[in-house]
Amino acid sequence: MEQNILNISYHPFELLFRYPFRIAHGERTFTPVVFVEIAHNGLLGYGEAALPPYLAETTKTVGSFLESSKPLLKKLNDNFSLEELELFLINLNEAFPGNKSAKAALEMALLDLWGKKNNLSLKKIFNPHSLPDVFSTFTIGICGPEEMKLKISGANEFSIFKIKLNGISDKKNIELFLNISERMKSNRKVSFCVDVNQGWKDKFLAMDMVHWLSEKGAFLIEQPLPVKMLDESAYLTERSPIPVIADESVQGLEDIEKVKGAFSGINIKLMKTGGLYIAKKMISRARELEMKILIGCMSESSCGVTAAAHLSPLADWADLDGPYLIKNDPFEGVKIKDGKIWLPDEPGMGVKKN
Repeated sequence: MEQNILNISYHPFELLFRYPFRIAHGERTFTPVVFVEIAHNGLLGYGEAALPPYLAETTKTVGSFLESSKPLLKKLNDNFSLEELELFLINLNEAFPGNKSAKAALEMALLDLWGKKNNLSLKKIFNPHSLPDVFSTFTIGICGPEEMKLKISGANEFSIFKIKLNGISDKKNIELFLNISERMKSNRKVSFCVDVNQGWKDKFLAMDMVHWLSEKGAFLIEQPLPVKMLDESAYLTERSPIPVIADESVQGLEDIEKVKGAFSGINIKLMKTGGLYIAKKMISRARELEMKILIGCMSESSCGVTAAAHLSPLADWADLDGPYLIKNDPFEGVKIKDGKIWLPDEPGMGVKKN
């Protein structure tokens, strides 16, 4: 009997920000993504490749990769097991290096489909034990007083904020955030961290800033110095009163050894790693090296963020606010309630199309 083929389709889309998103790299109003669907026997598995402009992938490269992957996909048994899926992903990585966002999207769709076919939630697969409370940050890009006030007031479900800095008026922006938060006091106790996106260029300035930020209450700082300044990052981390987390400095499993000692921990994003399985291996290796874990996301919809959220119980911190930063989310999935991440219970990833 002829095998019942897994049918793949994909659709480019633009996620629109609620407010212009400004960081040290620049400003943008949208993020291109590609949504992937894999169909079998009336079931659909969903995946997402998010493509911010500072990454190498584009809608064109994602489409090309997915077309190239079809012959390998046809060899995957339509009733594949998780072991067969892992072997498929290994073969895919060997055949097509790079393409990490595209691989993450394909893996998501296959895992989602597997869960639906087996009537199992991925929450039970990736987190078989009781889940600890995990809270997500809400990102505030570089902005003026009125916009910051609107962002804080519109993030009622969050109590932890990530403030973007760029080396220009950083102290002023932090004071602004603290003043607005104080004036808008409610029942929530607000805390914050910062993300510099390589925006500082001098280790001595960075040293002064991390001590000042610590005094102001910041609990971590993300990628303060450029990727190439690894020795300077090590100097800073050794003397910093708060954890220094690598983001742009760690793109995959092979980078973790390189940054040991230069950072306190790493930010893991599925769009950088290539998927959940590799991300989980990165968590294990980082733990062996006694490094902290932040589970993050790009500007993604509820599809991609829900996938990443399944790893959040394994992390020290989470930054999974993507769906709350956009205004045209085509999916429903993970939710933030009283600051806490709530994973869906439905089969597969638990995402639904709006």
